[in-house]
Parts: sequence; C-alpha cells; structure tokens
Amino acid sequence: MRIGFNPHKDKKQEASEYFHQVVIPVYIPNQDDYFKDSFAILKYCMESLLLTSHKKTYFTIVNNGSCQEIVDYLNNLFEEHKIHEVIHCPSIGKLNAVLKGLSGNNFQLVTIADSDVLFLNQWQKETYAVFNAFPKAGAVCPTPSAKSFKTYTTNIWYELFFSKKLYFTDVKNPKALEEFAASIGYPRFYNKYQLDKYLTVSSKDFKAVVGAGHFITTYRGAIFEKLEKKYSGYKLGGDSEKELLDLPVVKKGLWRLSTLDNFAYHMGNSKEDWMQQKLDEIEPNEYVAESKLNLNTIPSTQLGYWIKNKLFAKFFLRKKILTQCLRYKGLSKEAAEHYL
Repeated sequence: MRIGFNPHKDKKQEASEYFHQVVIPVYIPNQDDYFKDSFAILKYCMESLLLTSHKKTYFTIVNNGSCQEIVDYLNNLFEEHKIHEVIHCPSIGKLNAVLKGLSGNNFQLVTIADSDVLFLNQWQKETYAVFNAFPKAGAVCPTPSAKSFKTYTTNIWYELFFSKKLYFTDVKNPKALEEFAASIGYPRFYNKYQLDKYLTVSSKDFKAVVGAGHFITTYRGAIFEKLEKKYSGYKLGGDSEKELLDLPVVKKGLWRLSTLDNFAYHMGNSKEDWMQQKLDEIEPNEYVAESKLNLNTIPSTQLGYWIKNKLFAKFFLRKKILTQCLRYKGLSKEAAEHYL
C-alpha cells in the first residue's frame, strides 16, 4: 500500500555538469592464457584515463562478465569516486555492453574505448579541435590510420572529390602507426607507402585524417538517440560495429575522421615495459573544458545517404577506379598501385 505522495514525482532532472561520457566495456573472465596480463593492462587503461581527462568527463565502466578480481577492482574505483558509474552484467558481448553504458544517459559527446587503450595527454583537446574545425564531424578517433580512407567515408569523397581540401599529405607520426601494427600482432599491417602518406581533409590550416577506427573513438551523443538496432547477436565482431557505430554516423550525413597525430596507444593483451614508461610520462591533465562544443545539426536525408554511401560507393570502390582516384588526390602511380 502506498501512503502519501512521492516528492520526486513530475520533477525534472537537474542539468548535469558533465558533457563528455567515456564508456569502456571490460571482459576479463579469468587471468589465465589469453587473459593472463589483462588485469595489468586494464589498470594502465584506467590510470591513464583518469590522469588525462578533464573534470567534466563522466566515466562509465561496464563489467561484461569478468572474474571476481575485476569486479572488486571496479567496485573500488566507484567507491573511491574515481568513476561515476559501474555496471555489472553477465557476458553479453562488447556492443551490448556498450549499449548498457549509453542507456539512461544524455551527453553531448561519447567516447567508446576498449579496456586496452592507453590514453595520452591532450587526447580530448585534440579530439575537440577536429569537431570544432569540421562541422560535419560525427566521429573522431585520436589514433589515425592510413587504411581508414575508404571505410564508411564515401560521403566525404563524394562531397569533396573535386576539392583540394581532400588530399594526401605526409604522415605526421609514422612510428605510431608502426606501434599500432605491432600491438595487433601484425607488424606489416602498413606498407611503406601507407607509412608515408595518408588522406586528409583540410579546414583552413587545420587537417584531419579521413576515417576512424573502433578501439577508441568519440561520437556525437546525438548519434545514439534513435538507433535502428539496440542489440547485437555477436559477442565480438560480426556486423555489430558496422550497425551500431559506423552506419549511424554516415546516415546522419556526418563524417568519420581522426586526429593528425597519435593521442592514444593500443596495448593488446600482453604487458610490455613501454606501457609503464608511457604511463610515467603522462602529466596530470591541465586542460580545462569551459563548456560544451558548438555542434550544429547537419541536415540529412535517406536519399542523400543512399546516393553517397550506396550508389556512389558501388562505383567508386572498384579497384581500378579507386587507384586512379588515389593518383588524382596526390599519390604517385607506384604508390597508388600498392596503397590498396
């Protein structure tokens, strides 16, 4: 039996002081074999995140069926008020865990990161700079890739094909690309041409790399307001990232971009000496985010999406045609033939 009147009924939520959410799903079911160093990697991830993020960042960690040691560690971070939200659930898959973290929250920006990311100083500041320079930026990755130029980016190609704003330029930090390749166990992931040039888009004197990866990317929060899919049938991989992270960006007429330089590392599942060294080099964050970013709504239509990302892509992504386009955008004949 209810007696009295609930004092919170019909009262609106107070505005949050936070505008940037970081969601990290954590899956460490044990500390053996593949996962033997994962706890140490997670600690590097969390320590670097807390050191490098500004005070208006809201931390959501989703425990996706991890072992008790990880549960205790995350609960301790929460009890010490180092993170704002910890969600425990059984093993439901990476993207379903991400959706758990997004639910019930409303932030202007959302960073979705793996639990093996080592965050570096200025990752937020440089990410915001890309959003500010490009009104159509919908997703920004702080780790550029020379291979990202054709992955859900045909809308950029379509809009800027005849513009000098879209052009190949020198890779600013080729060593970072090589380190990423090593971290995924594939040292030859990039060839010499890809380590030399990447496709960039310009806004006055500011540049960003075309395309964005998945292991850490910041999205406009509005992208997740009306998702067509709210469940993934995959534990990991499959079409889950495409359906829940890639397509929602381009369907809103927005661009997927990356910073010119590298502001995060992928650590993988094996602990190495360089990780502690990089962590020791991090200085406590001095960047102060004064207010939200000015992110205007970009008009988009289903017809525009279909023309740029379906019809044009079907023609443009043919190898012979794409090779010629790479030459048109600044690569030599030899580089274009080996770039794909």
